[in-house]
Amino acid sequence: MTKDKVKRIAHLAGASAVAGWLALGAAQADVLRIGVASAGGGEPVTFGGSSASVLRNQQLLEKAFAGSGTEVQWFFFKGAGPAVNEALSNQQIDFAYEGDLPQVVARANGLDTRLLAALGTRAPIYLAVPKGSGIHSLSDLKGKQVAIFRGTNLHLLAIRVLGTANLTERDLKVVNLDTGSSQAALASKGVDAAFGGYELFKLRDQGIVDLIDIDPAQDPLLTRQTTLLVRSDYAKAHPVQTQKVVDTLVDAARWATDPANRQALFDEFAKSGTPVASWEAEFPGDTASLRLSPLIDEFVKKRYQAVADQAYQQKLIRRPVSVDGWFDTQYLDNALKAKGLQNQWSAYGADGKTPAASTAQAHAQEVQHEPG
Repeated sequence: MTKDKVKRIAHLAGASAVAGWLALGAAQADVLRIGVASAGGGEPVTFGGSSASVLRNQQLLEKAFAGSGTEVQWFFFKGAGPAVNEALSNQQIDFAYEGDLPQVVARANGLDTRLLAALGTRAPIYLAVPKGSGIHSLSDLKGKQVAIFRGTNLHLLAIRVLGTANLTERDLKVVNLDTGSSQAALASKGVDAAFGGYELFKLRDQGIVDLIDIDPAQDPLLTRQTTLLVRSDYAKAHPVQTQKVVDTLVDAARWATDPANRQALFDEFAKSGTPVASWEAEFPGDTASLRLSPLIDEFVKKRYQAVADQAYQQKLIRRPVSVDGWFDTQYLDNALKAKGLQNQWSAYGADGKTPAASTAQAHAQEVQHEPG
């Protein structure tokens, strides 16, 4: 069976259906395997919305490892984060593109991983309702049938958003649907509403759904984060390859966040099957420069801890999780220094609004004014 065939199977079925085939590659030290928490789209299968999408579409990793004896393989999982975690736990993939909640769940279950760099932060969540629906606000969702993709980073954020309207999941009739099934249910009016991401813009532009404004203040704390994850055993055994992956990711992030490449970036994302217009709506103005920064700043760290704390409170994990020691930025620091990009992107404080330098200066001023 060819590698392309394996990728197509992973795209359609998720981790468990391809476990046997992926295991064949587990014994090969010359294969670098990347799991993507998305079914993807297009031919060859790809995805959008991340600096990692640029890696995939422009074959930057394949070029970086050309002639080294290391083959790069990509696997796409319809089951999203939970399916990626299954593959990670079985050592069937080495790196992963997935969001904060499934990464936290894996850590709570004892999976030894490290978070290396940001792949896409501050991703909004949207609420879609069938065109002409009587639902006009979050409060109108009470008692309604609402689609949520449980176990993904969208799930926990949906709970937080509902909380802003004093609602919980128990106030709704929640239906667990993956991204594709959720879109189909909206189109057929099989659900009253659905939480989702950028894929909903296409349905809106087709006149199938209306989008409800659920975050008029555009609060950075009501967003999802995604980072590059590596199995700790792989990083320890292959530090040179791990460094090269991060080096190449930084190159992709620099290209993706260059305002001069804005249209080209959306063209790359559109290869996934989501039209350019949707990406323009998802990344208005110059927000790509902020959201596709690879930096692991205080905002990202605090959001991960907040997700871990909320997941425990919601009983989505059985034990508390600390993010201390989870982020390993040595590879990112090396890449930024080697490429002279230490000041390319701005780091932010925990609120996601205050530049980190300003936060440090404010703290210094507070210390200076302390009594004694």
